[in-house]
Amino acid sequence: MTDSLQDKIVKVKGTGVWVVGDDLDTDRIIPAEYLKCVTFNGLGEFAFYNARFDENGNATDHPLNDGRFEGASVMVSGRNFGCGSSREHAPQSLYRAGFRVIIAESFAEIFFGNCTTLGLVCVSATRADLNQLGELLLADPSLEITVDLDTCEVHTSKMTFSCSVPSTARDALRGGYWDPLTDLLSQAEAVESTFESLPYQEWSR
Repeated sequence: MTDSLQDKIVKVKGTGVWVVGDDLDTDRIIPAEYLKCVTFNGLGEFAFYNARFDENGNATDHPLNDGRFEGASVMVSGRNFGCGSSREHAPQSLYRAGFRVIIAESFAEIFFGNCTTLGLVCVSATRADLNQLGELLLADPSLEITVDLDTCEVHTSKMTFSCSVPSTARDALRGGYWDPLTDLLSQAEAVESTFESLPYQEWSR
């Protein structure tokens, strides 16, 4: 196998924001009215839109509207994050809003897979550790968070705790083959060689 064309993702650093709640589904993450798009460009501004703005377009007190957390790239949340429909727009909107890590108690399976193929790291942690990290972020929004996929740990200057991620996703991220399409294109010669060796190729000539 030749080297992948993708970056290896081992350690991800950034400031964070605590989005409290369990079962935050994909419709909450990106409302249905923003699914009618030709590309995913621009979806970032609509992440959690119906929670961030009321029916009159006025900003709510949602943490993503809090200027203290502007530029955060790590989202901290609760249980069963990304549940509901399998819409790919949800992780796309979070990625395009600048998030590169989500730390939650658990994730919906399809959402987790869609995040991984974007290089958006999802790791699970205990409720106690998430709550403690969230409180630290409220006290100091500039707190830097590091997620280390080698050690499966989350580090800050105030606390360190263990996290978990399925081995298949962890290996793909660390190995740089997290996007199946890019990985396939990087193996073009091997694909062509296999294609030419298939018996039915002779029959079609």
